[in-house]
Amino acid sequence: MHGRPLNGIRVLDLTNVLAGPYCSYQLMLLGAEVVKIERPGQGDLARNLGPDAALNRDRIGASFLAQNAGKKSVELDLKDSADRSVFEDLLAGADVLLENFRAGVLARMGFGPERLADLNERLVYCSISGFGHTGPMGDAPAYDQIVQGLTGMMSVTGTMETAPQRIGFPVCDTTGGLMAALAITSALLHRERTGQGVRLDVSMLEASMSTMGWAVSNYLVSGVPPQPLGDQNPTAAPSGTFQTLDGPLNIAANQQRQFETLCRLVGAPQLVADPRFAQRENRKVHREELNAALNAALALRPAADWERDLNAAGVPAARVLTVPQALEQPQLEHRGFVSALPHPGRPDLALHVVGNGVLFDGEAFVPPSPPPLLGQHNDERTELARTWAAAADVEGAAAS
Repeated sequence: MHGRPLNGIRVLDLTNVLAGPYCSYQLMLLGAEVVKIERPGQGDLARNLGPDAALNRDRIGASFLAQNAGKKSVELDLKDSADRSVFEDLLAGADVLLENFRAGVLARMGFGPERLADLNERLVYCSISGFGHTGPMGDAPAYDQIVQGLTGMMSVTGTMETAPQRIGFPVCDTTGGLMAALAITSALLHRERTGQGVRLDVSMLEASMSTMGWAVSNYLVSGVPPQPLGDQNPTAAPSGTFQTLDGPLNIAANQQRQFETLCRLVGAPQLVADPRFAQRENRKVHREELNAALNAALALRPAADWERDLNAAGVPAARVLTVPQALEQPQLEHRGFVSALPHPGRPDLALHVVGNGVLFDGEAFVPPSPPPLLGQHNDERTELARTWAAAADVEGAAAS
């Protein structure tokens, strides 16, 4: 692999749990050097989270291990004068400062935007919070589920009988982290062109709503509030989850040609001529009757057989997998999506982490090292500060 796109970029990471660490994990995969600044003796709260109680007690919980490979860990107490001095030295040479405190917390520690600019005028300073640092909710606390509820996404998840339901993974945290990583890389390009640092204020609420597609845009454009439809696609029919002989199958026959092919392959060509189903809009109105007819035909064969035959004919179809089944797909192995790393502190255990789904000149981004133990790089902090400062001096001179 060529040098990674962010090689040489230095990131100070003050974040905890998921949104921020997920962001810095993406930056690390792209080549950035990430130093986690952790509270002495405690560290990132995610160190205590996960299904294995023993790992949690050792502060290497699964939630931490999943998002922190390839990073360094330095313990600093920002209320201690000596540690503050080390932090300031690191800040002077950093390209990016990332934090996910509530609004105003870092400023109350003495590191507001003006102070940060004094220490490093080229710094890209990124805050991730539930609602952003301005507005009537700027200082409100937030976790993923709180934001899920406030975006409206829970109201359209499930059926009319079961909604609202939480989406089964922390989608708002990860969306906020991705948006922050995108903003940071853009800000670095802006700095390259202008020499100016940037202040980034990322709202998980807004970032998440920006990804909700039809659920938001249809209402903004048409004024029609979205309704929960369970496993069905509200924009087309037949498009959703159907029942086969041995399990569920997703089918997305969103185009007329695909619908006609589907009906032929399942042995129900008469559905194409049925006035209830002949046109796209009619199929949406009569979705339940159409689904019942298709389920009856699909129930004669296993899901894997339908998946093979429908895809071969140009009708998108796939089984509904569990997470273990999904991770076993040969497609992921082919593209190097999952990496095996040494387990920190537990040589008897295997550690596997995921990448980001991007091939760079044909190669997957792989973490260069396992997640760090708490304070694993404390002894390197003085050298880190000196090295970073020297690099920043060279870059600053080149930019002037």
